Amino acid sequence: MLRRLFKDFRFGVLPVPGRLIAIIFFVALFIVPLITGRAYYLFIFTIANILVIFAVSWDLLSGYTGLVNFGHALFFGVGAYTVALLNKYLGWQPWATIPIGSLVATGVGVLTCIPALRLRGPYLSLLTMSFPFMLLGLVMSFKDITGGEYGISGIPYIANTYTGRYYICLIVMTVAVLIMWKLTDAGSKYIRTGLIFHAIREDEIAARALGINTTRYKILAFAIGGFFAGLAGTLYAHVLCTVGTSTLLMTLSFQAIIFVIFGGVVSIYGAVVGVYTLYTLLQLVGGGGQNFIGKHQTLILAILVILILLFMPEGIAVWIRDKIERECPRCKLTNGAWRRECRACSASLR
Repeated sequence: MLRRLFKDFRFGVLPVPGRLIAIIFFVALFIVPLITGRAYYLFIFTIANILVIFAVSWDLLSGYTGLVNFGHALFFGVGAYTVALLNKYLGWQPWATIPIGSLVATGVGVLTCIPALRLRGPYLSLLTMSFPFMLLGLVMSFKDITGGEYGISGIPYIANTYTGRYYICLIVMTVAVLIMWKLTDAGSKYIRTGLIFHAIREDEIAARALGINTTRYKILAFAIGGFFAGLAGTLYAHVLCTVGTSTLLMTLSFQAIIFVIFGGVVSIYGAVVGVYTLYTLLQLVGGGGQNFIGKHQTLILAILVILILLFMPEGIAVWIRDKIERECPRCKLTNGAWRRECRACSASLR
C-alpha cells in the first residue's frame, strides 16, 4: 500500500507543478501555528478555512453544473441557525450539532432545487436569490425564537483554544476540498459525477439525449452544495459563538462568487486561492477594519475582480497554471511547461 502511494506521488504529483504547489501549500497551513501563535492571525486563518469550504461548494454547484446560485448564503445560514437553535433549546454540543446542521442544509438544498428545476439562466439565479430573503423574513418574524436582529449568542466553541479551532477547521476544510475535487473530477475512473456535471453545463439537452437523468444530478448538485455550505455555516457558528442575520445577507453569497471568479471558476483550487489571496491579505493589511483598506474591503474586492476579469478572465490560479503546466497533445498528460517532450509518450510539447 505504502509502495503504491509512493509510486503515485512520484509519478503523479512531483512531475506536475500545480499539484506539487498545492501539497506544499497545505503542508504550510499545518505549520502556521508553529510560525505564529498570535490569536488574531489564527482567527483570520480559521475563518479563511471556513470560507474556503463555502466558496468551493459554490464552485461545485454553479461552476461545474452551470446552475448559477445567487442565494448560496441560504445554506450557510441554515447550518449556522440550526446549530444555534439546537444548542440554545436542547443544549446539544458541537459533535452533534455540526452533522445535523449540515444535513438540514442538505435537505434545504434539495427543497430549493425542486422549484428551480424548470428554470435556467437568469431566472434560476433570481429565484435562488430570493430564498435567503425568505429565511431572513422568518428569522425576523419569530424574534422570540431566533433572536431577530440580535441573533443567538452563547454557542459553545468547537475547541477551547485558537490553535485547536484552527486545526479542526483546517482538517475539515482539507477533507471537504478533497471530496469535492474528486466529485467534480471528469477524469475519475470510479466517480462519474464530475463528467456528468460537465455535460449538464455544456449542453443539458444533449446530455438528456444520451440517457442521463439530468434532473437527478441537478438535485444531487444542490444537495452536495448545500451540505458543504451548511457545514461551513456550522463551523462558523462554533468559532464565533454567535449567529446573526449577517449569515443570510446577499453580500455573503457574492463574496463566495468573487473568491471563485478571482481564483478561477471550474477548478476547485481556484476558490482556495481566491479566499487565501483576497480574504487573508485584506484582513491582515486592513488591520481589522481600522484603516482605509479595512473600511472599504467590498470596494477593493470589486476593483480586484474587475482587473482580473480584464486581464485574467479565467482567474489568477488558472492563469498561473497555464504558465507552469502544459498538456500533451497526444496522451493528454500534464507536464511541466519547461519540458520539450511528454514524460510518458515523448510527444513534442513545443
